[in-house]
Order: sequence, then C-alpha cells, then structure tokens
Amino acid sequence: MIDPPRPRVLIIGGGFGGLEAARALAKAPVDITLVDKTNHHLFQPLLYQVATAGLAAPAIAAPIRSLFRSQSNLTTLLAEVVQIDAPGQRVLLSDGSSLLFDHLIVAAGATHSYFGHDEWEQHAPGLKTLEDAFEIRRRVLFAFESAEKEPDPERRKIWLTLCVVGAGPTGVEMAGAFAEIARQTLIGEFRRIDPHHARILLLEGGPRVLQAMPPDLSAKALTQLQKLGVEVRLNSIVTDLDANGLQVRGPAPAGVAGEISYRIGSKCVVWAAGVAASPLGKQLALSTGCTVDRAGRVVVEPDLSVAGFSNISVIGDLAAALSYHPGGPPTEVPGVSPGAKQMGRVAARNVLHRIAQTTTTPFVYQDYGNLATIGHNAAVVDLSTPAGALRFSGRWAWWFWLLAHIYFLIGFRNRLVVMLDWGAAYLSFSRNARVVAGTLQNHTHSGES
Repeated sequence: MIDPPRPRVLIIGGGFGGLEAARALAKAPVDITLVDKTNHHLFQPLLYQVATAGLAAPAIAAPIRSLFRSQSNLTTLLAEVVQIDAPGQRVLLSDGSSLLFDHLIVAAGATHSYFGHDEWEQHAPGLKTLEDAFEIRRRVLFAFESAEKEPDPERRKIWLTLCVVGAGPTGVEMAGAFAEIARQTLIGEFRRIDPHHARILLLEGGPRVLQAMPPDLSAKALTQLQKLGVEVRLNSIVTDLDANGLQVRGPAPAGVAGEISYRIGSKCVVWAAGVAASPLGKQLALSTGCTVDRAGRVVVEPDLSVAGFSNISVIGDLAAALSYHPGGPPTEVPGVSPGAKQMGRVAARNVLHRIAQTTTTPFVYQDYGNLATIGHNAAVVDLSTPAGALRFSGRWAWWFWLLAHIYFLIGFRNRLVVMLDWGAAYLSFSRNARVVAGTLQNHTHSGES
C-alpha cells in the first residue's frame, strides 16, 4: 500500500518567526519548505552593531541551511516570493517557477517607511538588512575621512554632522554608538580634524525618546544620551531631505512661541523613523480579500490565520495581531522578536490542529519587557515579572542587556565571538569591524571586507 502524501507546509521568511515555526514542526509528519531571499538568518537586534563597526556580519548571522541540516523534513530554498495565489494554493517566485502548499505561514517581515517620500532612501538609508548595515558603516566612516581632507571649515562641519531620524530603540542605539565612535574610538587617528567635535543629532517627531517605554525610563535614556554628547531634538519632524542635509520643523527657541522650520547640513543621515510591512501583505490582500492596516500589515484572526483562508497564517512584523488574554480585552502585539517567535510557535501548533481536524488556539502574547542600550555602561531595562514591573538603568542595565543578547544569539560560535569582541571593546573602546570596501570617489556599495 502506498502511503498518502504528507501535508506540505510552506514558510516564507527565515527571520525569528519563520525559524521558530520550522523548528516547532521538526518532529511533525509534514514536509516543510522554507523560502527566503537571503541565505542567512539575521539577529536584527544587533544589526546596528554591524552598522557602527562594533561587530562583523558573521557574528550576528547564520546560514539557514546550516541551522536546519539535521531537520530531515525541511527543505531550504534561496528564492524570492513575488505573488501568493491563495485559491490555487501556490506561490510564484521571481524566476517564474511556483511552489504548491497545503498550509502556508507568511513571515516576510518589514521594511523601511519614508511616509510617502521614498526618494529620501538614497540619502538616508534605513537598517533592516546586512546591506543596509554595510552602507551605513561606509557612510559614517567615509564622513570622517572626507572631513579630514576638506579644507573649507563650513563644509567640514557638514561632514562632521551625523543625524539619526527616529528615537525608537534602533535610533537611540545608533546615535549612542555614533557618539562613542566620535568621542572614543577615533581619538588620535586624525591629524586635520578632531573627531570629538563631530555633532551627533537625534531627531524625534514625538515628545520623548523610546516612547514604548515608561516615561521615567525614557527620561533616563534621554539623560544618558545627552551625557554621551548626543543632541536630542524632540517634537521635530523632517519635512525634506537631500544629499546635503535635511529640513526640519520643530519647536521654536526658548521664549518664542510656536514652531520654526530650519535646515541641518549633513552628509550622513540614517533613517530609523518608520516601518512598513513587506509588500507581500498587500499582495496577499489582493489574493484573499483580507484587510491590511495603514502600515500594510495583514489583519489576522485570533489564531493568526487569514479570514476566509484558514490554511494561511501570517506572523511577525507582517501581522497586525491581537493577543487574547483570558478575562481581559485583546491587546496589540508589538513588532518585536519575542512576539514573532511566539507567533511562529502558535502558527505551527495550529497547522497540526488543522491537520488533525481539531480546534485551533488563539494567540496569547507573553510580554517579557523591553531593553535598549545607549552606550558604554548605559542602557534601560523594563521587565515584566510575576511580581510586577522591574525597571532599572545605567551600568547594571547595560550588563543585563549584553548578557540577554548573547544568550539569544543563534549558535555557540556567534555567542563566543560576540562575547570576545565586546570584551575587547569594553576594555579598549575599539571597534574592530571598521574595514569597508570602495573608495571616497566610488560611493557604490561593493560588499564587506
């Protein structure tokens, strides 16, 4: 007798959610195909460390094939999904081929949002991929190199003005790292400029930094940023951006009512202000009729499935999901890696429920809190514990942040490399990943050295 074919589970995306779903199905009687347009899983919480020369790329990335070499029911494909045919239960790839599925988990993640000004991206890269990190690193280091050979003092000031737009965790961490590069790492390496004179500006459209954190921790983060020498400008909106700087609308000087519009000259701007869901969200809406929110995220059912297509689940940053806590109102799930991992496990479990024709379970998010580092011995921690919130900042928060990130890194080698690199950096303030490809005359990215 011929055994019936096993259910085909297709997972789009090798991020936190996709990997967790694949692992949760490791022992299930299913055939899994994991598709990603890159060949590696990226530990995004530390991507800013690559962008600021603190870590080399291999320390925070791992080949997907290597991660699943022992999982015999999984096939990894390096490919890009461009269309989802939900009624036909297939996805189309960029090379024209297609893949069939019985169950689909979409974990395609998110990209940058420039709020309708996509032309700004060429002047202010965001940070989502290794390519983004390499480009930001190149721009930052070349800004100091260009200032060293610039004879005009005013133009030199523009090169030495580094701007970060957006004061969420990525923006705060990036600004703090820029300040450490200027104030500590590069000291004594230049003859015509003093890197200590570089201006690090952090622009935030809201009333405080790290708005997802409690106000007291937000205030402590602001203080720590200012101690590092970062100029933080709150309630400041970027209205225009070009290769030589940005136009800002913000509060008038003290004693003057209202707002003013002013220009900041800068050759190095990093965008950390907005996030938009993967284009696959809107593509899925065309195929299924599901709803997407303003950011392009798919509005999912309580069990993370798509309305009308129970065999399709959406997780991670692409999902506009609610957490259904017993006895309380549903709450929005934040776009953080613990949420994506938890959704991956629940989506996988519900695939097995559907195969067994049993009732699926709603998603309940366990909030463990938020962490953000600002610089050397400076961080803020907001933890959720059974006894209540645990909040602290400063040196101990920095050590907690460091140990937590080492713990959650994938692979023993990565943990060891990061621990050694951070140990050396802690003692010497050095940043060893400062080699970039290309020249000042050739500003096209050509990879990492």
